[in-house]
Formats: sequence, structure tokens, C-alpha cells
Amino acid sequence: MRVSIIGAGNVGRALAGTLERAGLDVTIADRDAGEAGAVAADTGTTAAPSTVEAARDADVVVLAVPATAYEEIAREAADALAGKVVVDVANRPTPDPERSTSIAEELQARLPQARVVKAFNTLFASRQSEPVVAGIPADGFVAADDPDAKQEVMSILDAAGFHPVDAGPLPAARTLEGMAWLNISRNMRGGTWQDAWKLVGPEEDR
Repeated sequence: MRVSIIGAGNVGRALAGTLERAGLDVTIADRDAGEAGAVAADTGTTAAPSTVEAARDADVVVLAVPATAYEEIAREAADALAGKVVVDVANRPTPDPERSTSIAEELQARLPQARVVKAFNTLFASRQSEPVVAGIPADGFVAADDPDAKQEVMSILDAAGFHPVDAGPLPAARTLEGMAWLNISRNMRGGTWQDAWKLVGPEEDR
């Protein structure tokens, strides 16, 4: 599977390394081509010269950039992203009580021809780099309306060493973004930024 990661910051770097170790064909692109090249060299992945070129050759495109960059990406790369699985990893710096939709739903509205999936957002970059906590795979929650797109992303999480969890349709991203903010706000008050969500229960061996 060919995965392109847009964004070479902490999240892009973490996911590039993890997905490359999982045996996926990973390409990374960034507005700063030099940064993309440096991350590619460090992670054993391939750098693309632009978002459009990275998206065009991918099966799955991971947006590892702030949500504020989504409008520009949609404007530049909508055609290249049409029909593709597009993974939204973003969280808002602070929740906005006036908003009734998630970042993922807003992205889907901007990219109506893409198949948007919410994933990886409940995991800090430290856990995106290392999915196992004390010998237990961290949960990776996935929300999407397209069942095939959801399954593709869940298979990526599984291959990378996470425990994939089907969180439901795309509007469930509202809950996932809230879960992320809870974890972020706890660690802002003093934490290791190593925490991860884990569902437990008697119904299966987690």
C-alpha cells in the first residue's frame, strides 16, 4: 500500500517512521521541501516535491498538518485527492463550543470526492512513534462513513502495531477530537506526553 504523508513536523515524522517500519511504501511532502527531504532521509521514506505529486501517487493520504492548512490543501490538491482515502489527524488547539461539527466533517465538505477518515488524532506524536505502552498496543480510533476506507486505515493501524478500534461514522470524529483535547489538557497541566487511550473489557483479549 502506498501512503503519502503531507507534513514533515513532529506528527509527520512520527508516522513516517512507524508506517515505514510496518512495511508500507511511504512518501512525505511538506511546504518546505528541504524539511521533507530531511525527514525522508531520517525515516527511510521517499520525499515528494509537492502535495499534489504526493497525493497523486498514493492509495492513502495522511494530512499531518494543522487544520488551518486544510483549505489551502483542498484548493491545491482537490483533483489529486479525488477518490483517495484521506486521513485527518488534526485537533483544534482549544475546543470551540460554537462549532457543531468536527474537523473531519469540515474536511469532507471541502473534499467531497475524497473518502475522509479520522484516525491517529487521539495519539500523541510520542505514541505515533511507539504504539506499544508497557507491552500493550495503544488503541487507534477510526471514524469514517466509507466502510472500505475505514477498513484500509484500520489495517494500517494494525500493521503498525496499534489496536484499531472502529469508532463509527465520520460524525464520531467529534468525540475523538474531544478525547484528544482531554488528553492534551491533562498533559498541559503537567505530564509526560506519553499517555494513550485503552479500552478494556471482558469481551475480547486486548
